[in-house]
Amino acid sequence: MPASNQRTFRAIFISDVHLGTRGCRAEQLLDFLRWHDADTIYLVGDIIDGWQLRHGWHWPQTHNDVVQKLLRKGRKGSRLVYVPGNHDDFLRGYYGRHFGGVEVAPQVVHVGADGRRYIVMHGDQFDLVVKNARWLAFLGDHAYTFALALNTALNWVRRRFGLPYWSISKWAKARVKEAVNYIGEFEKTLSIEADRHRTDGVICGHIHHAVIRKVADTWYVNCGDWVESCSAAVEHFNGEFEILTWTSVTPQGAEDAAAMEVQAA
Repeated sequence: MPASNQRTFRAIFISDVHLGTRGCRAEQLLDFLRWHDADTIYLVGDIIDGWQLRHGWHWPQTHNDVVQKLLRKGRKGSRLVYVPGNHDDFLRGYYGRHFGGVEVAPQVVHVGADGRRYIVMHGDQFDLVVKNARWLAFLGDHAYTFALALNTALNWVRRRFGLPYWSISKWAKARVKEAVNYIGEFEKTLSIEADRHRTDGVICGHIHHAVIRKVADTWYVNCGDWVESCSAAVEHFNGEFEILTWTSVTPQGAEDAAAMEVQAA
């Protein structure tokens, strides 16, 4: 890969990769990491899916390649910060530890180039279903896994006809009233938490819904995921944020960036 084609940012925020599941789109993330680098890379929870791995082992080489690629970036100088989520909650007993250069923290404050301060957290602690009814969360997780399997089959057919990737879950979230209401309440709750910490915004994951928006006077940034949207949040060196979407793997790599969906702050 020609280094001159690699895009470098002040910070990259990645969440909800769900390594260890069949729905994880590790190839897309690996390709994204080949063509993008940052001074600091935040892993904003649910990077490894411990819930699924406890029920059955699924760890293809591409999942291992993602881990190795991230660790290699750390060895080359990127700061790596891991904020565990509910699916990788087994790491919550290791706050303050370093593993292979990766810092593990419950949450962290990121100071932007423009001086704005953002609290970085996964966000599951504000999801009442996960917090107060864990069995119901597991039930929902199994239903979600089934939806992803259906989505994989549908997109296999779409590829045969030369059609682009399309997510059933992403479509439903944007249109089903209950999902829309839940997303709105989640955004509001996280923004209130940012205010409580006297920060200018919050950067989170958990609900697989990538967006940058102002909620009242607070910036709300959700990284999205690498199961449905294949998205990450990035901070440029001038302090501006964007959502980058990388849904395909092509030989051209960064040349495909012209077709990449971008949402700016």
